[in-house]
Amino acid sequence: MKPFEFRLSTRLVFGPGTLGRIGSIARDLGMTRPLLVADRGIRDAGHVDRALRLLYDAGLNVEVFDQFAVNPNSAMVDRGVAFAAPLDRDSVIGLGGGSSLDCAKGINLLLTNSGQLADYRGYGHASKPLLPMIAIPTTAGTGSEAQSYAVIADATTHLKMACGDPKLAFAAAVIDPELTFSQSSAVTAAAGFDAIAHAVETAVTTRRTSISTLFSREAFRLLNANYERVLDCPNDLDVRSAMHLGAFYAGVAIEQSMLGAAHACANPLTARYQLTHGTALAILLPHVVRWNAAVSGELYRDLVAEGMNMPKDGHPGDQLADRLVAIGKAGGLPSSLRDAGVQKVDLLTLADDAGKQWTGTFNPRTLSATDALEVYQCAY
Repeated sequence: MKPFEFRLSTRLVFGPGTLGRIGSIARDLGMTRPLLVADRGIRDAGHVDRALRLLYDAGLNVEVFDQFAVNPNSAMVDRGVAFAAPLDRDSVIGLGGGSSLDCAKGINLLLTNSGQLADYRGYGHASKPLLPMIAIPTTAGTGSEAQSYAVIADATTHLKMACGDPKLAFAAAVIDPELTFSQSSAVTAAAGFDAIAHAVETAVTTRRTSISTLFSREAFRLLNANYERVLDCPNDLDVRSAMHLGAFYAGVAIEQSMLGAAHACANPLTARYQLTHGTALAILLPHVVRWNAAVSGELYRDLVAEGMNMPKDGHPGDQLADRLVAIGKAGGLPSSLRDAGVQKVDLLTLADDAGKQWTGTFNPRTLSATDALEVYQCAY
């Protein structure tokens, strides 16, 4: 059994209505002047106004930064740093999906440690303490609230940079499934598939551990059982709760085990084509599972046994891949790169970018640019 070290650095506050506790949680962390990072869609949904009322009632002086987009890049983070620097903020709150949470982490990192995001690519390069942070995810997908990584694209090269450091972990994550009611069905579908991809990839990476496997399997069990249900019954709070908690568990698994080839191939698509991350994964993951199955078949079998009622004598890679295709179809997500508007002439460039992704180094099969091109061609 592989040695490992495990520490859950983030306080989890889970359950319907827990957003109402945000003022006291912020006060517990010594926050008085937080920067609230939330994109404009989150503001339009009314979540920013509600959070502001709760924080104001707790006596906090809050400033809001919302000048960034889905799939934030380094220029947007720099804009947030320029906004926050003269305001003397003592803490950061990320409210929204993965874009808001990762942007909040990136702003905090540069506010406290200076430099450029590219300086922190990899892990453990922050030399100074960061401001305390709270995550309030409004989507059941990214798992960023459970991770010490910010994944942000370089504004010039478009390459996704994974910037990690123990100090980037949120001090607290407030997971209120009622916040996910504001999601459109399209966002629910794409975010949910993102979470499922996290559960599947973390189950087979070279860095997986005994404890990450526990979180991967429980995440897959919850997400697989409730994906279609949340689309069919979007007002079912129990189903929303299961999806939200499953996404958090998958994020915990990422923190231990990292991700693999599907994310390495998805990142260039989100950076160059602005495809929603979950959409890119829905196209790619079934092909990666089949490609990995030669070396990860038994691990996939364990995952299938945990979350799916499948015949014991079937090929686990094919069974899982078929199930993932069915999930993507249920979510109305495109099944091919062609359907998503990707140009065939771009596959070589995309494959070259994918081969440079740090995430791919943890895949159970070695991922080169040539291998990534094979995946893209199969997915086209």
